[in-house]
Amino acid sequence: MARLILSLDSQVLAEYNMNKERYTIGRLPDNDIRIDNPAVSGHHSLIINILNDSFLEDLNSTNGTYVNGKLIKKHALQHGDVVTVGHHQLRFVEDDEQQDEFEKTMVIQPSARPVEKLRNVATTGDGAAGPSATGIRRALAEGQPAFKPAKLQVLSGAFAGRELELTKALTTLGRPGVQVAAITRRSEGYFIVHVDSESAGDYPLVNGSAIGAQARKLQDNDVIQLAGVKMGFFEG
Repeated sequence: MARLILSLDSQVLAEYNMNKERYTIGRLPDNDIRIDNPAVSGHHSLIINILNDSFLEDLNSTNGTYVNGKLIKKHALQHGDVVTVGHHQLRFVEDDEQQDEFEKTMVIQPSARPVEKLRNVATTGDGAAGPSATGIRRALAEGQPAFKPAKLQVLSGAFAGRELELTKALTTLGRPGVQVAAITRRSEGYFIVHVDSESAGDYPLVNGSAIGAQARKLQDNDVIQLAGVKMGFFEG
């Protein structure tokens, strides 16, 4: 099933599953996708879904409808297209392809090198003392569950809106050779720890601050920046 991901200034506002034949986009309350902004016409655009195809049409809007920066009247939507309505963006996503590509790009499957490096952090500390190192070692050895379920939601880039459930004791994310981090799950909560990077001291950011060598406990609504991608951490 295809989706539309509504955003403003790179911040995701809402998602809409394309499970109906027609979707209207506009400022008025009777629209399927309402964008309450003066730059958006009352009935700005229309999407028609026919079998596996989706077609976008501008409804003679005042400021026009754009796809990937180009003004359109009618357009056959493709995976990854960005529709601009006023100041807002709607990214058209085909779920199956998006999920596969996201996992190939950012989720690192278990391998000896990053896990071994993380084990070294846990056993030697690498600047992380006390409970953090102990917790990482415990998560690796026992896979203890967290009290609350949690997920990551991508906030920027081509995969904006994609969600990843943190169901494993250890989830390794990033791009090998660029920047890699791991999120461990244990009874005290979820922790993020730096695993590897192209440049020494190039640590992931949480809420704009580098996490350093120590494992850092994540809080609900934290924003992680890793390998050029921003992700929101959400519990519950």
